Amino acid sequence: MNHFEVRDGELACEGVPLSRIAEAVGTPVYVYSTATLERHFTVFRDAMAGLGRGEPLIAYAVKANSNLSVLKTLADLGAGADTVSEGEVRRALAAGVPPERIVLSGVGKTSAELAFAIDVGVAEINVESEPELERLARIAADKGARAQIAIRVNPDVSAGGHAKIATGKADNKFGVSMAEAERLYARASNNAGLRPVGVACHIGSQITSLEPLEAAFGKMRALVERLRAEGLAVDRLDLGGGLGVPYFNQPEPPAPSDFAAMIRRTLGDLDVGLAFEPGRVIAANAGVLVSRVIHVHDRPEGQRFLVLDAAMNDLIRPAMYDAYHDIQPVRPPAADAAVEAYDVVGPVCETGDTFARGRPLPRLASGDLVAFMSAGAYGATMGSEYNTRPLAPEVLVRGDQYAVVRPRPTYEEMLAREPLAPWL
Repeated sequence: MNHFEVRDGELACEGVPLSRIAEAVGTPVYVYSTATLERHFTVFRDAMAGLGRGEPLIAYAVKANSNLSVLKTLADLGAGADTVSEGEVRRALAAGVPPERIVLSGVGKTSAELAFAIDVGVAEINVESEPELERLARIAADKGARAQIAIRVNPDVSAGGHAKIATGKADNKFGVSMAEAERLYARASNNAGLRPVGVACHIGSQITSLEPLEAAFGKMRALVERLRAEGLAVDRLDLGGGLGVPYFNQPEPPAPSDFAAMIRRTLGDLDVGLAFEPGRVIAANAGVLVSRVIHVHDRPEGQRFLVLDAAMNDLIRPAMYDAYHDIQPVRPPAADAAVEAYDVVGPVCETGDTFARGRPLPRLASGDLVAFMSAGAYGATMGSEYNTRPLAPEVLVRGDQYAVVRPRPTYEEMLAREPLAPWL
């Protein structure tokens, strides 16, 4: 359930018609549903309850949607934060996530970022290489501190909906091999500046089958058992995120309850605290991108272009990942309305600025509004100002209320960020 439904003849987010937001805020605009965010998080959290030792840490993946109001909505429900930069840690803190519920990951953390994480006291720094381990140990020693770490393992399991979002194969840049993990964990255990608390893995995004996850978790279980056999304490197993969402043209992914049942079967008797890093499964279907039709361009050769005011700088997933987003008219036509095939494109000066080819849609005309569904994750966070296009604003809806939670910058504000060199 995503709380985007047709009410009184038009698509609404909870109790607010999308056309009302479009008229007041302009297009393109991202619109998020509070009810959907809350429901998706609580369903995931409740499914994981009772797994492992103590309360599982549900650390929402900030990179999926990092808007402060989205983060605050989830933090108020007890969500932690999975972060991959100092900026994301700062966002999580600003939204009210306590440091002891923040995880810092990433293959290229700078020394400044590592120092900041130590100072803040995050729950876990996921170390992804031996050079990083050495650098973190030096930084912690200089501070007279002891950094809590987990070793991120690359279990060499193929998963993910696209090659660019698969992270668990041996040739991906993330994490260390199983053999390296054992050696580095033992080494960290003997370092005064480090306190290894566990091991972590994350094998990809938009995973629609439990098989690769179960294979990875089986390998992680074996690693925990080997480390413990060496006399090393392993208190936490971070299982990452990656559980997929329905993008309308893809197989229905496993429900969180199915995911939890697999974990119980695979790891239920391991006696270890568990951490999870869901992102897409929380945010994707909680948001849409609303866009207005500029015009329809019919070519004599038969091609029909639906030109929108949204572009690849607003929603890059189709250009980058060949991703599919359902496109729905905000005012649905009659059931017997004519359907036409459109190449759906934006105004950016790139052939890659194409959302869909030959997409069957009801007949549309200049001024009509459409909504890209399932755009709440990796939409606004990956936006840019390419072609000097202002970032799309973000709007959060709760019941019959809405608020602009990131305004569209003016051209004057954009230009003011670039002072001329003094010799000019």
